Amino acid sequence: MKAALISTAIPWQPPPHHKPLKTLCCSKVNGASSSPSPSSSSSSQIKLQGSENLELPQPRIQSGEAKETDVWRLFREAQKNILHLNQHRLKAVEDLNKTNSEKQLLIDKIEQLELEKQASVGKPQDRLSSCWEVLLRIDSMVLTRMIAAGEASDLRRLVMDHKVSLAEVFDGTLQKTDAELLAELRHFFARSRRNGFHIVHICTEMAPLVSVGSLASYVTGLSRALQRKGHLVEVILPKYSSLDLDEIQGLQEIEAESFSYFNGQLHGNRIWTGVVYGIGVTLIQPLEYSEFFNREKVYGYSDDFERFTYFSRASLDYIVKCGKQPDVIHIHNWETAIIGPLFWDIFAKQGLEGTRILLTCHDLNSQCLEHPDKLALCGLDPSSLHRPDRLQDNTKSHLVNILKGGVVYSNNVVIMSSILSKGRVIHTLSHGLDPTLNIHKNKLVVSPCGFDNSTWDPSKDSFLPRNFNVEDMEGKAVCKAALQQHLGLPEHASTILIGCIVSEDVDLENMRAVIMKASKSDVQFIIMGTSKLSSIHKLGSLQEPLKDEQVKFVNECDAAITHLVFAGSDIILCQSFHDPVLQVPVSSLSLS
Repeated sequence: MKAALISTAIPWQPPPHHKPLKTLCCSKVNGASSSPSPSSSSSSQIKLQGSENLELPQPRIQSGEAKETDVWRLFREAQKNILHLNQHRLKAVEDLNKTNSEKQLLIDKIEQLELEKQASVGKPQDRLSSCWEVLLRIDSMVLTRMIAAGEASDLRRLVMDHKVSLAEVFDGTLQKTDAELLAELRHFFARSRRNGFHIVHICTEMAPLVSVGSLASYVTGLSRALQRKGHLVEVILPKYSSLDLDEIQGLQEIEAESFSYFNGQLHGNRIWTGVVYGIGVTLIQPLEYSEFFNREKVYGYSDDFERFTYFSRASLDYIVKCGKQPDVIHIHNWETAIIGPLFWDIFAKQGLEGTRILLTCHDLNSQCLEHPDKLALCGLDPSSLHRPDRLQDNTKSHLVNILKGGVVYSNNVVIMSSILSKGRVIHTLSHGLDPTLNIHKNKLVVSPCGFDNSTWDPSKDSFLPRNFNVEDMEGKAVCKAALQQHLGLPEHASTILIGCIVSEDVDLENMRAVIMKASKSDVQFIIMGTSKLSSIHKLGSLQEPLKDEQVKFVNECDAAITHLVFAGSDIILCQSFHDPVLQVPVSSLSLS
């Protein structure tokens, strides 16, 4: 009965770890009847009595079960969260490793490209140098009568069409004999489609060998640009005693004399060949007229017409004897303008029918007027050329105008001018040539003066002690201090430093007055010439009256000091903004 009552009131089984109960008693709370009643079960409290009394309320037992369930639920949720976080961590580590791997690959690629870039800096020039070694050896073979002119022309075309492969095949050309080289050329011979023009400059200046005005940098810059576009360009120069031969790679004399016509007979010339900046260079040295180019200056002598007419005729004789068939003969200024009439009257039918003449004029003011009889020195007929439509001067009709002859006999004429149109050039800068230029204006082209930005880029200029640009001008101050220290000027950053470039036609009196007036203030002057030849006389006439610790003269005229003067000066004094000769304005805008 007691067991039935307990089981009816509380359906509960004691856990295994509880001790068995000895005595069970049910009593009514608040002194009610002790007899059990179903109706009183809801308000009753169960007491377990025995050797140990234990109260076990039903709600406390249910709370324990719920708590155990909650703990397991929280544990499972925590476990899921940990697994989820571990998955995210593993994914993040994987992404980080992938990013680091990609970063390293990118760094390796950049380093590889940098190495390739550094390794390729000299490659185009080296390939051109190798090609020109082969071409100049071909010229030597013709002069020594080892091969005929026709075969030489084919071999030159072979070199032009296979520059890269030939440069690799004929590595170490200078170590091979002519016979070995010729055998390899003939073995390699295979005609291919023509890719570029063959251009020959016949000129009197070329940087860095000999430089007086803008012609030198123009010839070198244009030649390099054309060769980068796949054309074959070479330069023929007089062998001046003042040439900087250290700048010529592989300079050698061809062991055969080349004869040219002058003053009624043939005269021998020594031929020298080499490579400058990847451009093939030929130097012509007269034997009997050696005094023509064995002088202190390049220009400015009473026999300049004879000197440069001899060179012009010798250049054409050399081209014909070597069997060259250039597409373009590029002549410059009046000094080689005589090549125009010489070519069409004498040489055009000597295998040069496909060649055309291009004349570039850097200065129309210098035209060279001579007596007509002097044309006979180089084999021209004075009577046929002393005519208004040919070489007769437009103003002084008893003389011939050599530059006019170049204009008339050239297929195209380029006039260098940065700021003037064709019409203004003809009417304001022609210096008496306007009737001739009007007649031939259809073949006239006005071109701005070229400028090599890479040469005058202060952010990359290797001549500067520290590079700079518009975002970082600290290097400018470093260059200024270095220039002041180099020339022994007081090093004051606040002092205005003015660079002056002295050319052949500078107004010395005006410049002297300006410098003397400005030097009384906190101003420093650096005065330098444009070349080794022109600076000596000009600077000498300025130095004596301008002796001052704030005025320094530069007689070095090398590239390093020139770049430092432009970069370190606060102001560059220009003779004119239109300056095709010195290009001081554009150089100073780049570096100053």
